[in-house]
Amino acid sequence: MNHTFAPTTLKKAEVFVFRAPITTPVRTSFGIMHDRPAVLVRLEDADGAHGWGEVWCNFPACGAEHRGRLLETVFLPLLIGKTFASPEEVFALLTAKSHVLRLQTDEPGPIAQCIAGLDVAMWDLLSRRENKPLYEVLGAKNCQGVPAYASGINPVDTLATVERCRREGYTSFKFKIGFDAVRDMRNIEEVSASLRPGETFAIDVNQAWDLPTALESVARLRDYAIMWLEEPLPCDTHFSQWKILASHCPVPLAAGENFRSDEVYREALAHAWLGVIQPDICKWGGISRTLPIARDILAHGIRYCPHYLGGGIGLMASAHLLAAVGGDGSLEVDNNPNPLRTMLAHPYPELKDGHFQLSSAPGLGVEPQLDELTSLRTFYTQCAS
Repeated sequence: MNHTFAPTTLKKAEVFVFRAPITTPVRTSFGIMHDRPAVLVRLEDADGAHGWGEVWCNFPACGAEHRGRLLETVFLPLLIGKTFASPEEVFALLTAKSHVLRLQTDEPGPIAQCIAGLDVAMWDLLSRRENKPLYEVLGAKNCQGVPAYASGINPVDTLATVERCRREGYTSFKFKIGFDAVRDMRNIEEVSASLRPGETFAIDVNQAWDLPTALESVARLRDYAIMWLEEPLPCDTHFSQWKILASHCPVPLAAGENFRSDEVYREALAHAWLGVIQPDICKWGGISRTLPIARDILAHGIRYCPHYLGGGIGLMASAHLLAAVGGDGSLEVDNNPNPLRTMLAHPYPELKDGHFQLSSAPGLGVEPQLDELTSLRTFYTQCAS
């Protein structure tokens, strides 16, 4: 990582689970979110420095509390009272200690997500100790903001949502398809016709198609300037089918949010079927594993765009990582109203000229407004030495 930290001893960890009600469900081709959950972890060392991380928990509906219990019973006891020289050391320990549990439970996703959240918290803590913003610790000299696009746009009232996001300052948009061909194409046509000079859009299938459906569908995209087609196939589809689709698709293919190992990313880079790769640091890898992968993606001439759809801490960590890595990638910012995005990352950054602004404050540069979220908390635990 090209950065050396002074060893730190962890003395306390806290886990917060929140659920925020929403009036409009967030729809994907595989499921619907009827509320917005978030799992936060706070680490504190013996000198009082602290850091925040977030654990991916959108699905299934009961996932947030499950991750909270995993942190409480499995992971926090492995950290408290121990001294670590780096976030990578924490990541390696937790991965090794949970290896057999992962095999026994067959829950690699939730386990990886807990480790990722703790890794982000450790990076935030150590950056705060050094009084530097995380992007600087990760290698960026300065940050004038990162390009951002409005994401999570539902298949209902899609054009109206794009217009609202435009008023908020976005010039790039991503909306959901994979529901039915008529609705999908109507939304593509309407959004495409509405674009102003310099504006772009992407579409996300959320793994809904098989190869024959995908081949039939992409033939309809030739007349549209689309940034990328995201997850048209299930992420575990053999690379030979991805390559067939890539050879017939008129727009770049994108995937990566559901990759859960170095090996899968290496295979994707080696076989070159993707034009955009989208690791999600709260689903797998945290910063410790995603930073070298992101650099490798750029070294292969592929666009790195971090995937993220959750609360404010994970969004900030994704922004800092993108700022550190560079390239022509864009930050995914959920357009749906969600107090757990804005109130868990205070002060919430401004969007200026289509760029998400990052401050020079230490670490992630934000603090959750916990006092204002008490009514939304569904679980809390702590572990201390």
